[in-house]
Amino acid sequence: MASTAFDPRNHQTQPMALAGRVIAITGANRGIGKAVAMACAEAGAQVVLIGRNVGALEQVHAQIVQRCAASPLTLPEPLIAPLDLEKAIARDYDTLANALHERFGRLDGLVNNAALLGTLAPIEHADVPTWCRVLHVNLTATFALTQVLLPALRLSADASVLFTSSGVGRIGKAYWGAYAVSKFGIEGLTQVLASELETTNIRVNAINPGGTRTDMRRQAYPSEDLQKLPEPAAVMGPYLALLGPGARGITGRSFNCQPL
Repeated sequence: MASTAFDPRNHQTQPMALAGRVIAITGANRGIGKAVAMACAEAGAQVVLIGRNVGALEQVHAQIVQRCAASPLTLPEPLIAPLDLEKAIARDYDTLANALHERFGRLDGLVNNAALLGTLAPIEHADVPTWCRVLHVNLTATFALTQVLLPALRLSADASVLFTSSGVGRIGKAYWGAYAVSKFGIEGLTQVLASELETTNIRVNAINPGGTRTDMRRQAYPSEDLQKLPEPAAVMGPYLALLGPGARGITGRSFNCQPL
């Protein structure tokens, strides 16, 4: 087991640090997911862009291809894998898992990033259908995708699963309702899965990106000056650290991308 002093915020990105790794990212069409996909691609990974908006995924794909073409390094072209976590049924998950296995024969990294904010409101006034929708996308569908991809992750020599957490998923905060509860669930899922896989090649951790300039942040804090927050690309070091070989043996933990 690696030292508990490990802090991915101290990570210094090395060229081609993720070369040869196949990494799938959910919610890759914008915000944190897009930034993770671009950072992983520039670090040499074969990235799989998972999301429900095909047009937006195609735009991210084009941006990655453009950046990779400008690089002096030989970088693989990303793959688009459409999946709507809100509406997907078992067949959709199986189709994705089978396609990845057939194409690559394994999966080295899975970044579970896709999520819904829902509506910030007191529990007393929470809309039940919205509550169920947020819990489904943020927790249940994330569990289902991870479960169906575990066989491919087991075929990797060194696999990493990252679940996206939040500060309100560690300490409850008024009005954050279903979103906060879903992130508390993610923290628990991280711990349970890490414990179950502790003797395998798969490490499992949670990561909290903190406040960044994203659409979800604007939705949650409409009066906030987003220009005072970092761009998602500025907090990618911890993601690359936890997905790379330097984090081997680090599992069952929850990390922050930014100082609290």
